[in-house]
Amino acid sequence: MQLRFAVTVVAAALLAPAAFTQEMPATAPTLNELVAKNIEAKGGAQAVHALQSLRRTGTLLVNQGQIRLAYTQVKKRPLEVRTEATLQGMTAVQAYDGKDGWQISPFRGRKEPERMSADDIKSLLEDAEMDGPLVDWKEKGSTIEYLGTEDVDGTQAYKIKVTRKNGDVNFVYLDPDHLLEIRILTQRIQQGALVETETDLGDYEKVNGVFVPTSIEAGAKGDSDKQKIAIDKAEGNVPVDDATFHFPTTPAK
Repeated sequence: MQLRFAVTVVAAALLAPAAFTQEMPATAPTLNELVAKNIEAKGGAQAVHALQSLRRTGTLLVNQGQIRLAYTQVKKRPLEVRTEATLQGMTAVQAYDGKDGWQISPFRGRKEPERMSADDIKSLLEDAEMDGPLVDWKEKGSTIEYLGTEDVDGTQAYKIKVTRKNGDVNFVYLDPDHLLEIRILTQRIQQGALVETETDLGDYEKVNGVFVPTSIEAGAKGDSDKQKIAIDKAEGNVPVDDATFHFPTTPAK
């Protein structure tokens, strides 16, 4: 779930974990049980797959909350996403249409759309996913491994390693009570260097029968000043024109 606007917006897609430590079950669940329970916690496979598009609007807070931008993200199956952040009449855009990624970065003085490199669109590929790393992991060409439990801000969370077919790795942390994602640590190689991004997810709300996070906090691992997204409204199965995600054919205004 990461945007890289001029204000170093990191998209995608997170939560405030519980402030107490839960008691873990006497018998540890299997990997298959964890994945199945995660899908059920989201609303069940049928509801998850029936959610064909998702629009979330709210506020993006950067620079320790001193800068507030209007935020909108639209996703559409199978793998399309567009994220916008607006401040003082300028709108930064990142989009992926299932094949190509592009961006408009007015905060860096770049007001025309620019195509993104294969490295740069890696985060957009994950942002475009409607369901997160665990749903349909086999179909995505990923491999998964259960790594036991690990403390996440006082919560002993279940930890699952997801290795994607492009080599990127997600460490997915599931809340032991609700089995929903509370943190995703992503490792990928960009421009020849290892990049680690930590995303916390929370305040899940039901949209068309599916629980989606409405509180998102993301940034470099160990960074004390992560970007925060507070979602005010989430809408499922909204009509979205595919042109929304495609590289613009006319110059941006």
